[in-house]
Amino acid sequence: MTGGGSGIGRCIAHELASLGTKVALVGRKLEKVQAVAREIGEAGGTATFHSCDIREEDRVRDIIAAIVAEFGHVDYLVNNAGGQFAAPLESISAKGWDTVVRNNLTGGFLMARECYTQSMKAAKAGAIVNIIADMWAGMPNMGHSGAARAGMLNFTETAALEWAPVRVNAVAPGWIASSGMDHYPEAMAEHLRGLPKKVPLGRLGTESEVSAAVVFLLSPGAAFISGSCLRVDGAVPNAKRVWDGPISRGKNEAFDGFHLAQVPKVLRD
Repeated sequence: MTGGGSGIGRCIAHELASLGTKVALVGRKLEKVQAVAREIGEAGGTATFHSCDIREEDRVRDIIAAIVAEFGHVDYLVNNAGGQFAAPLESISAKGWDTVVRNNLTGGFLMARECYTQSMKAAKAGAIVNIIADMWAGMPNMGHSGAARAGMLNFTETAALEWAPVRVNAVAPGWIASSGMDHYPEAMAEHLRGLPKKVPLGRLGTESEVSAAVVFLLSPGAAFISGSCLRVDGAVPNAKRVWDGPISRGKNEAFDGFHLAQVPKVLRD
């Protein structure tokens, strides 16, 4: 899986390992995936770690070849790596746009293609889950990421057709209380703390809730699900102008099953 060195990806990696999956963590920063692999090992699971910029085609090809050589095959891929910076469209340079699109779209395609061609195609089996985002009504101040995530959804739908019986699905997290929130500028802190008021379920989501959706789509229980996108967003996209009622009448109870989860610093106040 990619992006397993922190946040949602770290939680997914731990849950998969706890269920007996041998996890190969792929990340650009070796020390981060190495630390998570160590955590998984200490918890009794099995995880390897690999340094890779998923935007580099040759490097992705080599990493997947190494993983296949070590484990014999690749059964699952979780395309979780991604990132963006806050900026209005008019101020995004071509370089900034390209960097985000290559990270959030091209890298996921390369990882999926190599897992399919090097292992899943011959086995005629496997499952891929692409992590996208709540981009249904656009992503103001993150238009580069929104465009890439929408592209990843379309790629998911296309790959589900071309690569069957390999299953390809997407998970679209909404506003999740994860460490990624602490990477945004201080000027966004008040905005982030006010997000629960805009969620019909009255709160932010947890890393565990996203992980549960991913694990379900990888499981035999989802054997007839492919080309789909599972939203984990508290019904935010449904809070449209045609709805005159209150956005939320209170909070529902969160599922917080990750023993190493921490509240983002920006939300602790």
